[in-house]
Amino acid sequence: MVASHPVQYMSPVFRELAQHPLLDVHVAYCSLHGAEPTRDPGFGVEVCWDVPLFDGYKWTEVRNCSPQPGPEHFWGLLNPALWRMLRRDRYDAVVAFTGYAYASFWIAMLGAKLGSIPIIFGTDATRLHPRSGGGWKVFVKRLLLPRIFHLARVVIVPSSAGVQFIRSLGIGNDRVVLTPYTVNNKWWMEQSQKVDRAAVRGRWGIPQNAPTALFCAKLQSWKRPLDLLRAFVRADVPEAYLVYAGDGPLKTELELEARRQGVSERVRFLGFVNQSGLPEVYRSSDLLVLPSEYEPFGVVVNEAMLCRCVVAASDHVGAGPDLIRPGETGFLFPCGDVDALAKILRQALLSPEVLADIRKAALDRMQSWTIGDNVTGMVEAISRACSDTRDRVGAR
Repeated sequence: MVASHPVQYMSPVFRELAQHPLLDVHVAYCSLHGAEPTRDPGFGVEVCWDVPLFDGYKWTEVRNCSPQPGPEHFWGLLNPALWRMLRRDRYDAVVAFTGYAYASFWIAMLGAKLGSIPIIFGTDATRLHPRSGGGWKVFVKRLLLPRIFHLARVVIVPSSAGVQFIRSLGIGNDRVVLTPYTVNNKWWMEQSQKVDRAAVRGRWGIPQNAPTALFCAKLQSWKRPLDLLRAFVRADVPEAYLVYAGDGPLKTELELEARRQGVSERVRFLGFVNQSGLPEVYRSSDLLVLPSEYEPFGVVVNEAMLCRCVVAASDHVGAGPDLIRPGETGFLFPCGDVDALAKILRQALLSPEVLADIRKAALDRMQSWTIGDNVTGMVEAISRACSDTRDRVGAR
């Protein structure tokens, strides 16, 4: 499995895959970004994840020869040793999580093709529209993506929206497999149960019973944190508070806007919160709001639901169709519609009994969106890819 860098959400999946009786898994990391203290341009601060990233599975750091290393641009991951690994070690299949936007993806793909090794592409894409850039990118993607994904024996995607998108590119149903984007459900539920909500709110300077909305993401334009602040003002819920967990380039603008709107005394900025600190953030809030205009999945939805924090997400969040049934397991609203979001804030923050029902339903929903479901999908994808190889060899 070729990965761009260690991701706190993928490590538990790799551990589970390593225990599967049919698999012998080896993870090749193109960089250790996130495992070593590195400045994250999105958060604007130095980040090093504080949960185990490498325990329980075999892994290798592949030397990155890029003159400007990092997962921010195409040549930031340049790992020619991948080619030698694939030629030397006779793998039965290669799963490429790196994505076509990196040079190392193409190194792995060409090495696998020349070695007649079936390759599986992983992508979280749900639409052609890019995070930034003009319509020309949509045109280029429409032209190139079908050709790129046809190079894979199987494509794995983490959401139902992703399955539909890949199928829309002309990839057959038998070559697309859902591998749900999951977290370690057990860990999140256990950690949230240990939280002293009153103590956390005491540190925040928020009364224990005050209705509280939460934004938990990088403070970047496409996450639309200003939408939430403006909706919070319009909702005008008495004694309600708004908490921002995260950092980024819009922090100063958000602080100024809160002062202009006269709500700065009821808005809290926690800064970057590492993984081990997130359960108390979710558990001490009432409603997580994710207003993003670009969010292929949005795993904070999983985390919040497991910590009994109700979620309101925009209709551009990929997790929505799979995890949120409006009014039952959470709320959905049109991206950019501040009035619709304000209405949800009023409905949710003024109705503790409604939130209590949704918390229970959301937690029940998460029982069938687990790492086990991800592993089942991954094994199915690998089996299909390898079966197709055996069929081709038999035919020859």
